[in-house]
Amino acid sequence: MLNPNLLLWVPLAPLIGCILAGLFGKTIGRRGAHMVTILGVAIAAAISLVTLKAVALDGARFSGTLYEWMVVGGIKMEIGFLVDGLTAMMMVVVTSVSLMVHIYTIGYMAEDPGYQRFFSYISLFTFSMLMLVMSNNLLQLFFGWEAVGLVSYLLIGFWYTRPTAIFANMKAFLVNRVGDFGFILGIGLLVAYSGSLNYAEIFAKKDALAAIAFPLPLWGDDGWRLITVACICLFIGAMGKSAQFPLHVWLPDSMEGPTPISALIHAATMVTAGIFMVSRMSPLFELSDTALNVVLVVGAITALFMGFLGIIQNDIKRVVAYSTLSQLGYMTVALGVSAYSVAVFHLMTHAFFKALLFLAAGSVIIGMHHDQDIRNMGGLRKYMPITWITSLIGSLALIGTPFLSGFYSKDSIIEAVHGSALPGAHFAAFAVTVGVFVTAFYSFRMYFLVFHGKERFGHAHPGHDDHHGDDHHHGLAPGEKPHETPWVVWLPLVALAIPSLLVGYFTIEPMVHGTFFADAITVNTTAHGAMDLLKQHFHGAMAMGLHAFTTLPFWLALAGVAVAYWFYILQPSIPAACARVLRPLITVMENKYYMDWINEQILARAVRGLGVGLWKGGDAALIDGVAIDGSAKVVGRLAAWMRRIQSGHLTAYAFAMILGVVGLMSWKLWPTIAPQLRALLGQ
Repeated sequence: MLNPNLLLWVPLAPLIGCILAGLFGKTIGRRGAHMVTILGVAIAAAISLVTLKAVALDGARFSGTLYEWMVVGGIKMEIGFLVDGLTAMMMVVVTSVSLMVHIYTIGYMAEDPGYQRFFSYISLFTFSMLMLVMSNNLLQLFFGWEAVGLVSYLLIGFWYTRPTAIFANMKAFLVNRVGDFGFILGIGLLVAYSGSLNYAEIFAKKDALAAIAFPLPLWGDDGWRLITVACICLFIGAMGKSAQFPLHVWLPDSMEGPTPISALIHAATMVTAGIFMVSRMSPLFELSDTALNVVLVVGAITALFMGFLGIIQNDIKRVVAYSTLSQLGYMTVALGVSAYSVAVFHLMTHAFFKALLFLAAGSVIIGMHHDQDIRNMGGLRKYMPITWITSLIGSLALIGTPFLSGFYSKDSIIEAVHGSALPGAHFAAFAVTVGVFVTAFYSFRMYFLVFHGKERFGHAHPGHDDHHGDDHHHGLAPGEKPHETPWVVWLPLVALAIPSLLVGYFTIEPMVHGTFFADAITVNTTAHGAMDLLKQHFHGAMAMGLHAFTTLPFWLALAGVAVAYWFYILQPSIPAACARVLRPLITVMENKYYMDWINEQILARAVRGLGVGLWKGGDAALIDGVAIDGSAKVVGRLAAWMRRIQSGHLTAYAFAMILGVVGLMSWKLWPTIAPQLRALLGQ
């Protein structure tokens, strides 16, 4: 049994560091700010490692309430933890990557005036994600979900004097509100029909929930199944947080934030929240093939088409950003074929090598005096040896090189998709297989342009700068050479390179084919047999690595590297020729499939038009004009007419009374008089 008081320090330690750096930053100074925040995250990381050891080796678990906030209508709103294999793994990933980012930030943000504020924000980000992954109920999950969204808004717009940063953080905030609208609808449905916010109590009623259908004849003869609607609504939330098509548009623009937060958002926090949530809700998703098909197809579209966009990017950070989008698509595909353990396994391996790639990109940016255009680089291998070798390790892991961490998780996803019987599996299998070549091509396009070939630096360029809020000349001056970054920058690169090399080899057996996630993830193996097929073909990590050299994904990855080498080292004139031939297609890709244009010119205008219509037609004309002003006018006119009657003359009042008496008597006597009157008129 895990100690709840010790577990409580995992989220609290980063929160305390955040408060000290944020509220007392001027008092404790820059050194004090990074010391208290790093100490807080280090404490959380140490406890997380101890927890993972207890969970993995001793079978320790914890599920309980720490604090009951209130009870409304029999529904308990609580703060509690659920620590099992899934949670323990996520705790270690979040805290370890965050710790490396904190250390890296000392060097990267050294000249920034918002130094203390930045450390406060990233510690708050870590706290928010930990509250999300450790929750045992939907209320705390939603709190962490919204908290990471809020802090990402603050961090993407950290350089708030830059208009592009403000636009980017507002875009991220609004797109995530769209996803969160679906998410809270899904939570509401589950709570309304189960009567509880607690995971265990909801899962215990899953069969009863699966039997409920809404009486709408739009979805088969039985109407819309509650479990299908709830799961799709939950997944819409995941589409926003984990940047799945078409709610992916915010993630590339999040590059407007400093590089350390790009690494934290893309690797260990926020974008992994959706993958974690769907895995945690696997007992519900397993009851709806329709919901799984939606997850599968959306993930496949994201994996393939976002990878294409990575090919044409020239900003070093945006290449890595589109890589994140594509890899999140791979994770989502795994969720769709019920390979939840494979999805979170890829989440873990990806966290390490993607954080490595982002921090290495930041190191390159520092070495290039904040020039981010890969067309202005080349030959950095001999000037920045540590950044070069760690970048190579990260790139090899990303493309799925046998025996590296990314290979074990990525190839497992591809194999799982081929073992699925869902209708969307054929398209998904095509997408993830072709995506192997695409990933290898754009990854090594960036690698070769940055570290090999002709040196193209040595002149300043006006434009984007990742380290300051304003546009100004940046880049190396004529005759100036790049330089390796300080130890606080390259040490996290080395630390992240180690799990990028080794963690997949040592953890694939317990995590994917063992019982590590057994009590955290539920799979209906009768209906969804992808995981059974994977286990039948698995004969150990070494055998899997050796067998890879005979498989199609390996040769596709090798082809991608070879084509990138041919295009950008041997024959650098070829890309320009291809660009001329494929100009219409590249125009579409440069405009990001026109998704931003559709959102801004069609959807946003339609929503604004609806708002104006409701304002002028509903609020101004109907409510103000008819209900409020109209009723006032009626009362005013009635009062004006009544004033004419109230003349003050007794004769007028007496005459009115006589008329009233006559009218009243006529009304009462009319039934008696009417027959006689009709008879008289008839004669």
